[in-house]
Amino acid sequence: QVQLVESGGGLVQPGGSLRLSCAVSGFTPSMDWMHWVRQAPGKGPEWVSGIWISGSTTYYAASVKGRSTISRDNAKNTVYLQMNNLSPEDSALYYCTTGDLQYWGQGTQVTVSS
Repeated sequence: QVQLVESGGGLVQPGGSLRLSCAVSGFTPSMDWMHWVRQAPGKGPEWVSGIWISGSTTYYAASVKGRSTISRDNAKNTVYLQMNNLSPEDSALYYCTTGDLQYWGQGTQVTVSS
């Protein structure tokens, strides 16, 4: 049974930073890729970033590229998303998911507001 648990969200002022974590338990081959997806109120889900198992390949949505860094620690079975220079447009529920989108966590809320 694969379980994903996100943490690290919170209330931050514009221009601030947060590091989100996704702790994974269990195993599925689709964990080779891991992704972050976010959903703001009243909007559809938006893919944010993805990372290959070795960490050597990463991808970012244009909306976060240049101010976000995805990483993973396979020894700790944890995926991270460092987000800097946050703006109110980044406010959303952030989920991590496996490469095949089959497994999802419960999400962690990020709110950017002064």
